[in-house]
Amino acid sequence: MKPRVTAFVLLLLFRAAASAHAQGAEWERLNREVTALYEKGQYDRAVVVAKEALEVAEKAVGSDHPAVATSLNTFAVLYYVQVQYAQAEPLYRRALAIREKAFGPDHPDVAMSLNNLAELYRAQGRYAQAEPLYRRALAIDEKALGPNHPDVATSLNNLAGLSYTQGQYAQAEPLYQRALAIRARALGPDHPDVATSLINLAALHYAQGRYAQAEPLYRRALAIDEKVLGPNHPDVATSLNALAALYYSQALYAQAEPLLTRALAIREKALGPDHPEVAASLENIAELDRKTGRATEAELLATRAARIRAIKR
Repeated sequence: MKPRVTAFVLLLLFRAAASAHAQGAEWERLNREVTALYEKGQYDRAVVVAKEALEVAEKAVGSDHPAVATSLNTFAVLYYVQVQYAQAEPLYRRALAIREKAFGPDHPDVAMSLNNLAELYRAQGRYAQAEPLYRRALAIDEKALGPNHPDVATSLNNLAGLSYTQGQYAQAEPLYQRALAIRARALGPDHPDVATSLINLAALHYAQGRYAQAEPLYRRALAIDEKVLGPNHPDVATSLNALAALYYSQALYAQAEPLLTRALAIREKALGPDHPEVAASLENIAELDRKTGRATEAELLATRAARIRAIKR
């Protein structure tokens, strides 16, 4: 799942200096624009605006301020989701250095930066470099926040994901289980983060062919997302796709198809017809159509998906 650009909370750091007030308001406006562009999949434009936000931050509060680290992190995420890892890495590294200097080595914001950099390494297959960063982030969060804080669950989830990626399922499972337990206790059983943990654990079962154990977890995650986020939220589409993939792997195409079709409809309505996630849904349905002998329909969907992928963003 791609990283999400969330609301930015460091505007108050700008307002600590009266001379930075106007720049702080502009920084907030630019960050809102980045978030909107990100959610629409307009990454190229979002990069331009994120760069402008970074420049505003540096001018307002100096190059070593924590607010600059926030802008650097946002900038890096935009490169990360476009698989432009070489551009993202120095931005993540600089954000980490700023936070270590500003807050000390054991601050939760440092753990956040460590997780970001480790995730970049994981995506590149640089597992030996990722693992100590994930483990350090987990240790920081446990020490600073306590063993049952939701941020600890995030660090556990990330470390588990590294083991999962390497096929080390026995190591991943207790980490995923602990993350799920923390989130359910701290956030409540119907929180979207609980749904995320359920999907992760279900995927672990799925990867091992334990379909009967995976299905109720996927279904519970879907029910949480529908209840909390509403039936037409993009995260519901993600849960629908996960459940459909489970059925597809078992050649249960009649059960997979309505889930994929509904996921496509949600994404078209929520994200627009030319969003990359719409392309992904079209490709999923095209693959199912090929399996069920509908080659003409599959080709039409694949062509539309390719056209979306080719759009300059």
